[in-house]
Amino acid sequence: MDDITLGNSGLVVSKYALGSVPFSATNGFENAGGITEKEAAYFIDYALDQGINQFDTANLYAKGDAERVLGKAIRHHRDEMVISTKTGFPYNDISNNVGASRLNIERSIDHSLKRLGTDYVDLYYVHTWDGQVPVEETVQTMNDLIRKGKIRYWGVSNYSGWNLAKTHTLAVENNMAPPIAQQIYYTPESREAEYELLPAGTELGVGNSIWSPLGEGLLTGKITRDKKGEPNTRQGDGWAEPYVKNHDLFYRLIELLQEIAHAHHATVPQVVLAWLRTRPNVDSIVLAARNQAQLKENIASYQLKLTKAEHQMITDLTQPQPIYPLWHRAMNSAARGSKAEQTYLEEYSRFMHHSETLL
Repeated sequence: MDDITLGNSGLVVSKYALGSVPFSATNGFENAGGITEKEAAYFIDYALDQGINQFDTANLYAKGDAERVLGKAIRHHRDEMVISTKTGFPYNDISNNVGASRLNIERSIDHSLKRLGTDYVDLYYVHTWDGQVPVEETVQTMNDLIRKGKIRYWGVSNYSGWNLAKTHTLAVENNMAPPIAQQIYYTPESREAEYELLPAGTELGVGNSIWSPLGEGLLTGKITRDKKGEPNTRQGDGWAEPYVKNHDLFYRLIELLQEIAHAHHATVPQVVLAWLRTRPNVDSIVLAARNQAQLKENIASYQLKLTKAEHQMITDLTQPQPIYPLWHRAMNSAARGSKAEQTYLEEYSRFMHHSETLL
């Protein structure tokens, strides 16, 4: 497992991280997993043995129960682990326990630290953009937590490009620590992050960490044209996410992934992770697993190398349309794009050229 330095920081993390969504099947997360504390300890040990040092959670997951399970699984490994958690989504009916305000952030970190059984977290995320709170308040609060020793670094999640840029710029211009990472949703079925978020992260020195790379259970290979989600799973029990914009394209993608997986004696999740791992500007990927077999399968994907042709087939099939101003830039000024944008601009150009040849 390779290590990277996350964003413009000194924090060294593994390319894969282990997520904790399946760590507790309570409080609305019943169909997301539900592993025992003993299994969670095994997950931590196995991940560390495989070179994974990142472990991700949030106060939202099972309303704090996932943090509790992760905390008990830490045992004597704390110094080996980079632990991240998040706040921002409501998890009870108290009006101030939501968003990116000082009150919620400071209250949330104290609760999270208690549940995790640790004095600090290495990386603390604002889980979602809060347009009701001044950005100055959020940035200042995160910097105060760093000074207090409760967090080492901070990040954001589910921001748009301008949300990220405004936050980062305000921090830097006021000599405060900016976010070093963003967690974003990005899969071969959903590639909107390529429009702005992925290149913006790289340009700003904000590491790009991908959450739910298997589409919240959508890209496991268990959902096909002829078979829907299995009982007691997120996609089989009415989980609202993710939004699928083109169901026919999704099924064609699944069929292509199955074909490539068969050629490698691999699985659909392994092919998805192998494709994502080598996409531009992807720094780390947060894996999750409901059992030991899935854990080993997902981590083993790091050894899978797709051929250039296989990688290109997935890329071409799911190519996002170049929305304005990207089509205009791809046509007229692609050479002036930054390094972080170049691959995407080239792909938009090929897409437009292919579309023209079909007219």
